[in-house]
Amino acid sequence: MAGETLYVVDRIVTNRGCGKKFVDEFRAGYLPGASRRGLTLDNILVSPPLWSDSEPNVVTITWTVDGTTGWWAMTRLSRGDTGLRQWWDAMDPLISERSRTMAAAADDVAPLADV
Repeated sequence: MAGETLYVVDRIVTNRGCGKKFVDEFRAGYLPGASRRGLTLDNILVSPPLWSDSEPNVVTITWTVDGTTGWWAMTRLSRGDTGLRQWWDAMDPLISERSRTMAAAADDVAPLADV
């Protein structure tokens, strides 16, 4: 399955006034380890596009991994990473919800599904 890219999409809803702090903590504490786990940062999107003390932000972080092999490698390394769990635990006061989904470009779906 060489050549197909999978996108990992993290959606984090911050608590009111915590958007900038979360993004700063993410860049400093999460990003270095993510690279070691095989994730390549694609984008960090913030909605609404302003830091407000009275409103939450939705932070959408997109990553790429190299096909299903890259996804499984990232997943395996993440599950055994106690530092990763500790980092998310430390972020609990800043976030109200988070989710992770996977996606692929429409042209890559058929090759990725042919297992």
